[in-house]
Amino acid sequence: MQKRRLGKSGLEVSAIGLGCMGMSHSYAPFPDRKEMIALIRTAVERGVTFFDTAEVYGPFTNEELVGEAVAPLRDKVVIATKFGFKFGPNGESMGVDSRPEHIKQAAEGSLKRLKTDVIDLYYQHRVDPNVPIEDVAGAVKDLIRDGKVKHFGMSEAGVQTIRRAHAVQPVTALQNEYSLWWRRPEEEVLPTLEELGIGLVPYSPLGKGFLTGKMSEDTKFASSDIRNAIPRFTPEARKANQALVDLLAEIAERKQATPAQIALAWLIAQKPWIAPIPGTTKLNRLEENIGAVAVNLSPDDLREIESAASRITVQGDRYPEHLERMTGL
Repeated sequence: MQKRRLGKSGLEVSAIGLGCMGMSHSYAPFPDRKEMIALIRTAVERGVTFFDTAEVYGPFTNEELVGEAVAPLRDKVVIATKFGFKFGPNGESMGVDSRPEHIKQAAEGSLKRLKTDVIDLYYQHRVDPNVPIEDVAGAVKDLIRDGKVKHFGMSEAGVQTIRRAHAVQPVTALQNEYSLWWRRPEEEVLPTLEELGIGLVPYSPLGKGFLTGKMSEDTKFASSDIRNAIPRFTPEARKANQALVDLLAEIAERKQATPAQIALAWLIAQKPWIAPIPGTTKLNRLEENIGAVAVNLSPDDLREIESAASRITVQGDRYPEHLERMTGL
């Protein structure tokens, strides 16, 4: 497995990480917990060192799962988790909350669930419009000073917010959605990250499964699957967006790879400080994703993908409006 450094921070992670959210959040029905612990440990054996979770996944159960899985392997892995939501009496999410005192409480809970004494990378999950970002960065700076956190991250933040936070506490990584079917970060975010020396951790690098080529307009999702509520996953949008998968499949055939591997290899080829975190609950998919690091896309291949992709207009919003409003983009 190749290693990558996230920006100037010196934080070294595997070129492909593992997003653990789907093991206990958003994509119900969820698989057996023991099987997921085994999958995470197998990922470590295969060279994956970068594992992503958040307190809101579950909520709380995903951190507990990751914590149990990596406890015997703690010195071999980088754990990233996130703060920034408040919860009701039954654990239900009740919107964003990044007040400094809440961040510090959240960190204590995450440390306990993750069975660790330090969080390697601690992201603000979504920008809180009611709390100055300088106060958020200051709270994480205090946690770093106290030895409870090593690196500060942000997720779905706009460039001015990133700059303001970075001035208080250097930001190690930004986690944003980025893939061949969501390229908005290229406009302003990527140049800003390059300038400031911040790494990018793309989530949904396979378009929530669409870019794998394993679904069609006829695919049915379980009633509790988040994709039922996403405009880009209506049957009409899937039919229109199939052109992008066809492009990946065409190149994959030539490279003796899979569409998913081409999509991940394309991301990795964009910048040396990009480390995507595809999520999966299946061993064969984990191995397929890891295999993307061995796929070499030449400058000609990348130009071909760029040229073909530029002629494809992706249909459908990436989120329902109420969720899109929670991003800083």
